[in-house]
Amino acid sequence: MSITYLDTSALLKRYVEELGSEELKSWWSLMDLFGSALITRAEMAAALAKASRMGWLEAEEAQRAWSMFLEDWESLAVIEITPPLVARAGDLAWSDGLRGYDAVHLAAMLVWQDALGREITLATFDRQLWKAARQRGFRLFPEDLPGMLD
Repeated sequence: MSITYLDTSALLKRYVEELGSEELKSWWSLMDLFGSALITRAEMAAALAKASRMGWLEAEEAQRAWSMFLEDWESLAVIEITPPLVARAGDLAWSDGLRGYDAVHLAAMLVWQDALGREITLATFDRQLWKAARQRGFRLFPEDLPGMLD
């Protein structure tokens, strides 16, 4: 069984055409189970609303993307945000130099992985999160980010 944790940067590519969208859609079709943290719903709303406000997406496109996301949300495994998860995220923020929600995403993936007892792929297009996960030896999608320097 193939399991993937998606942060918002990866999940957004399912609904908005941008660099990496085709790869994400192909990956989606290969996976058996997807999950994300509860905060992803708020992050997705914020990203789509900002894209509409900034004129990067027409209002109708943003609303359509939001509706499609909400349909998929029901089928995702949603990882709850708990005090132990937030404590783990705090440790990750310190040790890996991650921003707050990036640390929460990584902690959520680790909590889910621990609960399932099997390796999970982390899907992210966020450079800092991708690099921190790679340094820890996690399975990643994509396997390489364009322009990533060591």
